[in-house]
Formats: sequence, C-alpha cells, structure tokens
Amino acid sequence: MVFGAGVMEAGLLEVCLTRRVAASPDVVFAAWIKKEHLAKWWGPKGFTTLMCEVDARIGGAMMIEMCSPDGVVCPMTGRFVTIDRPHRLVFVTAAIDGAGTPMFEVLNTVIFTEARGGTEISLVARVIKTTPAAPPYLSGMTEGWCQSLDRLTDQLAWL
Repeated sequence: MVFGAGVMEAGLLEVCLTRRVAASPDVVFAAWIKKEHLAKWWGPKGFTTLMCEVDARIGGAMMIEMCSPDGVVCPMTGRFVTIDRPHRLVFVTAAIDGAGTPMFEVLNTVIFTEARGGTEISLVARVIKTTPAAPPYLSGMTEGWCQSLDRLTDQLAWL
C-alpha cells in the first residue's frame, strides 16, 4: 500500500511515501545500496538501467543512467549523506542535462522500520535546488517514486 503527497500538483517541492514490504530491514536496506539490486528496480515502470555505480559510504557517489521506454537516456548523480544500516539512508540525487549540468537536486531520506514480519519504508524526497529546466521532470516525481517503489517490492520478492 502506498500513501503519498504530491510535488508540483500541490505547489510543494516534496514527496512523502510509505510502503510496507515483506522483507527484513537488512534485505531492504541492501536493495538501496548494492548496485546489483538497485539497477534492477531504480526508476519508473518501463525504464531500464544502462549503468549503475554505487560507492555506499558517507560522501560516496552514485551514478545511474536510465533509459525511458521511448529511448531517452536519463543520467543522474548522487552522493550519500547518512548511512545508518539498516535504519536510515540519506542521499542527494541530481538529474543531469545533456551538457552534464544538474537540473535539480533532491535530498532523499529513507527510514526502514521493522513492521509485522517485514519492513515499512518511509521516503521523503525534498527538492533542494532547481533550474528553469526542472518543472517538467518534477511534475512526475510522485508517480516516478511510486513506480520505483512498486519495482522495489517486486525485486524484493526475488531476494
């Protein structure tokens, strides 16, 4: 089940979602920081991961290139701010334009709480920087995160 609040729809620059999954916090946390798992679920439905690099340590970087169903490559970078395994993960992501410039940055805070034989995932994705190129991408942020969490749930069934 997903509960959410919108970004641009409500004039806000934040998405808050909660999801319960049938896997332990350790397993769920690993799915967020291990590239072999992250590459399988990151991004909206229909997107594929072309490249995924993760250096899961405080200050460590991530780089992901996704490909949309219509063939558009969507690169993003990120860096880890807090890693408190298996309870809390904080990282900043930035969508990159064709010139390699960030269009916007998002501070993502994910809390993993043991709940009834599984894990409750609480995600807050807060936009902290924008450029004029950002609005079309941010307008789909809520749906993108919902679909990513759907894909994560499906991936966890195989771990």
